[in-house]
Amino acid sequence: MDYIILDIEFNGRKFASELPMEVIEIGAVRLDSSLRLKDEFSSLIKPVYFSKLNSFIKKKTGIPQEEIDIAPGFPRVIAEFEEWLGRSENCLLVTWGGEDMKRIVFDTRMHKLNDAFWMGIHYFDLLKGYLRYKKVTNDVSVEAALLDLNLAAEGSAHRALDDARMTSEVFRAVFAELDFDYKQQYKDQYSNSKERRMIKNAVRSMMAQKKLQTWESFVESYLAEKIPLTDPRKAKELQEYFHSEIEKAAQAKSNA
Repeated sequence: MDYIILDIEFNGRKFASELPMEVIEIGAVRLDSSLRLKDEFSSLIKPVYFSKLNSFIKKKTGIPQEEIDIAPGFPRVIAEFEEWLGRSENCLLVTWGGEDMKRIVFDTRMHKLNDAFWMGIHYFDLLKGYLRYKKVTNDVSVEAALLDLNLAAEGSAHRALDDARMTSEVFRAVFAELDFDYKQQYKDQYSNSKERRMIKNAVRSMMAQKKLQTWESFVESYLAEKIPLTDPRKAKELQEYFHSEIEKAAQAKSNA
């Protein structure tokens, strides 16, 4: 089993726009089953939209505009990256959070490429694994995890390959404590974290007050004016989340 530590950078922006954010850099580190470095992948990507990086992104990443100007496009880079991944007979992607997989899937679809590879491959969210290991709930950065583990942060933060290298150091340090049964495949989500957190908090309040509601009454009394449910996929997703949070809360209460 090889472990592919993946990181991407994308051209996020500080203003509202219907135009998509795009991946502008992919970096990855391949570790063998003994967690030894085998090789690396790195490439900039020229975006279709906002090809001129804004000042925030240039300052955050340090990526020179002239290098973006001559970088290959996403279809070529993602094909090269998939070929590079294919050099492993068996591999598991490792990410810090779920945003990297989401951005790759979205860009694959934007360019009308087949997303089957990215929907089928397994990945392990090291951020969640690290939080389970530390028994904390608040997200932390890779740099904060390195500091907590007394590991040196080398390289430039917010450059994909350097971030992948730093993430690999965290991975090595906590590897023995990780439960890889938590590996997953990318799944489309139609709700956002704010909406799910709102439901989670509401369920906790209901359980504390012993005023449990059905999903239908919950939607009518609580969600109707707060979360639009016109998309049936989103409504179904949030309904399943509502019931799962009730089950979690009931289980926690019985174990107390």
